Amino acid sequence: MRGEKVHIRFLTLDDAEAKLQMELDNKEFFKEFSVITGEDFYTLLMQKEVIEQSTENREAGREYNFAIVENETGRLVGSINLFRIFRGPLQSSMIGYVVDKKFNGRGYATEAIRLAADYAFQELGLHRIEAGVMPHNAPSIRALEKAGFEREGLARKNVQINGQWQDHVVMAIINPEDE
Repeated sequence: MRGEKVHIRFLTLDDAEAKLQMELDNKEFFKEFSVITGEDFYTLLMQKEVIEQSTENREAGREYNFAIVENETGRLVGSINLFRIFRGPLQSSMIGYVVDKKFNGRGYATEAIRLAADYAFQELGLHRIEAGVMPHNAPSIRALEKAGFEREGLARKNVQINGQWQDHVVMAIINPEDE
């Protein structure tokens, strides 16, 4: 799935070293918005295990993890995933993403979100994608809005980030074919 600036593709074991480097380079930056991870997360072995698990989850239809790759350089600049996939009457998922701080503000997240949403709607046949964003994370809210997500409300004390329960703005997009 290719956009003007980036493309997304499934993560593979070949991405493990680049993903580890991105996680290490952004450890403090991602920490502000992510759940707590142990120190073993920052090892090549763990990154390989994460990618292997994501492959198993994809094959089972439970989760879809993508690398965000800069078109010009071929460099891994982030990751995006569709998770908590519900079938039956819901046909929905959550979306989450990270972009290397060195590449923020270039529209990469917006483009990757659009590409992942297209995949969810066209390939997976989903009806709805939901995102939860901390209210002070204005750049992420802006990226979601530019990708077509709308604010729906506030989930109070919804996710534990750095040991603190944090509110999250609930945002969603509906499959245009279902409107």
